[in-house]
Amino acid sequence: MRCPHLFSRWIQLSVALLSLLILWVAVRPGLAQPSTITVTMVTDQAGLGDQGFNDLAWAGLQKATAELGVEAKFIESREFAQYVPNLSAAARTSDLTVGVGFLLTDAIAEVAKQNPERKFALIDAVAEEGIDNIASVVFREQEASFLAGVAAGLITQTGKVGALGGIEIPPVVRWISGFQAGVKTANPEAEVLVGYVGSFADPAQGKGLAEAQIAQGADILFEVGGLSGTGVFEAARERGAGTWVIASDKDKSQLAPENQLAAVAKGVDVAVFSQAEAVAKGTFQGGILDLGLKEGGMALLTPGNKIPAAVMQQVQTYEAQIEAGTLVPPTTAEALASFQPPR
Repeated sequence: MRCPHLFSRWIQLSVALLSLLILWVAVRPGLAQPSTITVTMVTDQAGLGDQGFNDLAWAGLQKATAELGVEAKFIESREFAQYVPNLSAAARTSDLTVGVGFLLTDAIAEVAKQNPERKFALIDAVAEEGIDNIASVVFREQEASFLAGVAAGLITQTGKVGALGGIEIPPVVRWISGFQAGVKTANPEAEVLVGYVGSFADPAQGKGLAEAQIAQGADILFEVGGLSGTGVFEAARERGAGTWVIASDKDKSQLAPENQLAAVAKGVDVAVFSQAEAVAKGTFQGGILDLGLKEGGMALLTPGNKIPAAVMQQVQTYEAQIEAGTLVPPTTAEALASFQPPR
């Protein structure tokens, strides 16, 4: 018969050895399981489902989940008053907080100052100087929208095209200024009708503005309206053949398959993924990342090949000039006024 105290002693030794083994596995380099990186994006007022900007940012995080094991979260904002509370909530539980859109610029600066140990990424704007825990990602939208303008100027049958923005903020102004310059370069006699919805989240107003421009003779509409831009597609679809839409941010041909002429793609998804990857790899740095045609941050897409080959040849000529730095599209109304088309 086994002695009870010896059996008890054996149990104690076994437990002690098991505890040591667990501790050794936990601290041994290469065997410890890495903790999950959490990234939370805070949307602007359009929220997810905008068929563009916010959806692209979320796609970038979904890629980070699939390829990096990042835990992706989102908080939707519907008004300005929600930006600071939403960013603050995200920062409390996240390794990286992403503010999606120019409208969050002031709010993310405020929250980043209050949370210096946390990391932030701001998409579409540059945070105020001296905040080292914010990576600001901006795009040279005017470069790719210039190419869209060249195509529109060469293709229009009425001599009138439209440009419809959500809110008149610097990124949208860059989109539209570049487009106007492209039209002016390709077709100096063409007229560009410019209008702003006043919101990124009002498809009905976007549709109404599009219908007004169509009534004035515009046969090509360039939408830079977020969710409001879906109303532009609806107006074109109802109008039928011969009324074209050039999409912003990404291919949106599913909204009106027969009416999308082209899409000016913006690498928001690539930018968000790159910042999540930097945090996951421990290489995150604050500062400014500026992306255009040359860096692959902007591009003119032609799904369905609705732009004639001869037009694309001219577009590609201007694209090469922009990438070489010999052609610099304007970014503001003032720069547009003094812009001289290349000979």
